[in-house]
Amino acid sequence: PRIRQRWIERHQRVMGLQALASDRAGALAATSKMLRMLLQSLILGLGALLAIEHIVSPGIMIASSILMGRALAPIDLLIGTWKGFASARSAYHRLNDLLHAVPDRPRYLSLPPPTGAVSLDGIVVVPPGSQTPAVRGISLSIAAGESVGVIGPSAAGKSTLARALLGVWPLYAGKVRLDGADIQNCNRDELGPYLGYLPQDIELFDGTVAENIARFGTVDPDAVVAAARKAGVHEMVLQLPKAYDTRIGEGGAALSGGQRQRIGLARALYGNPVLVVLDEPNSNLDDQGEAALAQALLEMKRQGSTVVIISHRISILQVVDKVLVLREGQAQLFGPRDQVLAQFTRPTAVPTPQSAPASQAQFTTTQGQPRPVITAQPISQTRPS
Repeated sequence: PRIRQRWIERHQRVMGLQALASDRAGALAATSKMLRMLLQSLILGLGALLAIEHIVSPGIMIASSILMGRALAPIDLLIGTWKGFASARSAYHRLNDLLHAVPDRPRYLSLPPPTGAVSLDGIVVVPPGSQTPAVRGISLSIAAGESVGVIGPSAAGKSTLARALLGVWPLYAGKVRLDGADIQNCNRDELGPYLGYLPQDIELFDGTVAENIARFGTVDPDAVVAAARKAGVHEMVLQLPKAYDTRIGEGGAALSGGQRQRIGLARALYGNPVLVVLDEPNSNLDDQGEAALAQALLEMKRQGSTVVIISHRISILQVVDKVLVLREGQAQLFGPRDQVLAQFTRPTAVPTPQSAPASQAQFTTTQGQPRPVITAQPISQTRPS
């Protein structure tokens, strides 16, 4: 009811402003027409008087009236088309601001195919439309073929880091390098096939399943089926009305959340990319889907792809080589999986008020190294968001 009431209030406000604008436009048009008729009447009256006095001829009187009408016609036209002119001017300013906000993409020299080695040099990322850095001063290296799991609480900068790794968002400071080359200076069209990305919010497009998996490029049937098999979605696609030729509608409306996520995973794996970034790949998956995801990760490791996984579930981290713990946009822990998880889940006695909840967690610093301290239950039973 409150949302409906708010909508009604805003609708009434808009209708009131629209009525006011219409009244003013009508009054302006009526005033213009009245002035034009009044001036023409004055011209005719004055011409008639001068003609009676034999000062001018009747032809001059008629010609003066016609000239006055032609002179005032553009004013009437301007008043009638002012709304369209104002809309065009506003659209021009918006388009001009957009073109200035998005700089021209420079043409970069083509580089050899990357192997997947990634390095971050003190990157600072400020999300578009914000003035607060979401990622601050992260420096690390990921060897080609390694898999890294990224965990942390909500608003820790995990998704921002994923976008920065792929060059989706520009960096405020620092460098993201792929095989030593700044990813911001790489040719995006040539680099795209070597990258795979599964965002947290899956975006599918109106087309067939095969077209979505193939990223709406040239559909290679063998590559599409291979990517679907890696993602464990091949059998599910075969059950659709037209299999890979089934149209899924705008945003994948014809599919469930789990189906969209698995098709998005197949799209990320299409073409055997060397760098794959998966943002919450198991958020909508059941046990069968999560098992297929784990198998896909193992297959990518066997092929030598570099994989970065962002997840809230500790179970999926069992297939990664290293773990990165983020908090407030900064790296707290980074290293081999077993060492980081052992330190991340190690319980330590901390004096807490009796009124504090049993699942409360605190972060302290031991020997200069920040690590989480769990007051009651291990982190494997909690779900950092």
